[in-house]
Amino acid sequence: MTRTRRPWWFIGLGILAIGLLVGLGVWQVQRLQWKTALIERVEAGLTAPPSAAPGPGDWPALTFDTAEYRRVEVSGSYLQGEDILVKAVTARGSGFWVMSPFQSSDGWRLFINRGFVPDDAQSADNRPRPQGEQTVTGLLRLTQPGGAFLRDNDPTGNRWFSRDTIAMAEVLGLGEVAPYFLDADHSGEGLPVGGLTVVTFPNNHLGYAFTWFGLAAVFAFLLYRATRPEASEH
Repeated sequence: MTRTRRPWWFIGLGILAIGLLVGLGVWQVQRLQWKTALIERVEAGLTAPPSAAPGPGDWPALTFDTAEYRRVEVSGSYLQGEDILVKAVTARGSGFWVMSPFQSSDGWRLFINRGFVPDDAQSADNRPRPQGEQTVTGLLRLTQPGGAFLRDNDPTGNRWFSRDTIAMAEVLGLGEVAPYFLDADHSGEGLPVGGLTVVTFPNNHLGYAFTWFGLAAVFAFLLYRATRPEASEH
């Protein structure tokens, strides 16, 4: 009877593959914990009374995990000048978000997403800007630099695919603005239509974790079968 063994590099590659699969499974478990905590925070925030919109002293600490989709309110007035229209696709069809510069009562500036207008209602006449002192309530959304998938913002051509507050402020000559914008709640009739923010978070991480751990188990079994001492009679 003779025994044959697989070379060491074959075993090493098998162990490496198993380790990689287990690592991916652990990563998905961590992502599951993060996503669950995020969903709980956002769902609680959506029904909570609005808090004051963060001022300049709070801007450096804002992160997606702590700030995105928080209900906030700000008092002040809309600045004179142009709106910026950002391409949007909503439940109401294709159109634009209307981004308007706003100055708070404390003197700092931010953009308010006043809502949606369809493609055939881009004229400023279809989106009159409220005058005088206003209190706006909505969801805090962090700035979206760069653009959308495969479509970059073109500030010089006034073509926008994401709500990049810093770039928009540069185009309008506003100086420093908040690194976020406020998605305004629905209020009243007519255009723009607010309150269309979609708040959904796919949470498939548990299924992905089971997949990776299952593949690791299969690889481990195959490696065991492949590296068992084989016996043959002569």
